[in-house]
Amino acid sequence: MVKMSFWQGKKVFITGHTGFKGSWLLLLLQSLGAHITGFALSPESDPNLFSLANAADGIVSVKGDIRNSRRLNAAMKRCSPDIVFHLAAQPLVRASYRLPVETFDVNVVGTANVLEAVRSSGATVRAVIIVTSDKCYENREWIWPYRETDQLGGYDPYSASKACAELVTDAFRRSFFAGTPTALSTVRSGNVIGGGDWAQDRLVPDLIRSLLSGKTPKVREPLAVRPWQHVLDPLQGYLLLAERMYAAGDQLGQAWNFGPDNAQPLTVGEIARELLASWDEKELPSSQIEDAIKEAAAPIRDNMVDFNDPKPHEAQRLVLDCSKARTRLGWRPLLDTKEAIRWTADWYQAYAHGKSVREMTLKQIEVYKNLQA
Repeated sequence: MVKMSFWQGKKVFITGHTGFKGSWLLLLLQSLGAHITGFALSPESDPNLFSLANAADGIVSVKGDIRNSRRLNAAMKRCSPDIVFHLAAQPLVRASYRLPVETFDVNVVGTANVLEAVRSSGATVRAVIIVTSDKCYENREWIWPYRETDQLGGYDPYSASKACAELVTDAFRRSFFAGTPTALSTVRSGNVIGGGDWAQDRLVPDLIRSLLSGKTPKVREPLAVRPWQHVLDPLQGYLLLAERMYAAGDQLGQAWNFGPDNAQPLTVGEIARELLASWDEKELPSSQIEDAIKEAAAPIRDNMVDFNDPKPHEAQRLVLDCSKARTRLGWRPLLDTKEAIRWTADWYQAYAHGKSVREMTLKQIEVYKNLQA
């Protein structure tokens, strides 16, 4: 269970705080009383959660690129943080096919820059969480969940870049931080969903855009299996790990999986159906979507979802083994996949009807925190 008393007054440095996941982390830490410095580029999408939720209020927000080591070092030294979360990245598989060199530059060199900034900032940093991806594993399309000790790899530039970030972190850990007060961990979460994600080529944002515009939804890989989870579940894991690292030092500085319960993994097509069915029929933005919702209880059909979107290679099956985090940290996901979808649909419907995004996001954070009790 995450402790508010621990985070009260802690100085936290977050890279990528203007992104979807970074904004949720920022607002969660604000609710716990942390003092936050964020370092990131401007939000890529319009709309975006960072701006809609006024997430910059009450924090130090520094505009910068993690590839600019001089600016990054200066920002971290000014913050003199207790804990660092590194989320800044090129986060999309399909974009990595278009921008392979940029993907490796941001995800690999950028990670090295963050770790070097920690190293040169002094002895104040006690815990560093490097966020990579479940896609860092060499995907063999097998039915067994991947454990932290399984081989790293990557078919596409994004996956390979995240595997490289894991190796960079391990090299820094062993070369520079072993035996010091600073503990380094990497965290590998599943496919996160939740309100405020507007990225291109992601399932939920693509579906939401279709729902709000009345266009036919598109799904690229309807039979692919992914570890779907609400964004607050892995973030809770990151905070819990940081608390334990702060106390235990490098004993816990290693790789960690944070994924959903794998008892009933859902396919991409099943996620699409659940989201469509969760959309409140009384508040649909168009009659076209009303027709789609009536179809949602049945299997997805070609006239409802377009499966012919051209696509590069993407893995068909990916599931995580999270027994290590459950056993050693006492972590567990608090929302099952269907609950995560309902929370996501509720958030976007509140947005669609002009309700306060900040209020809705903080309300869901408070409800989630109460589930830990």
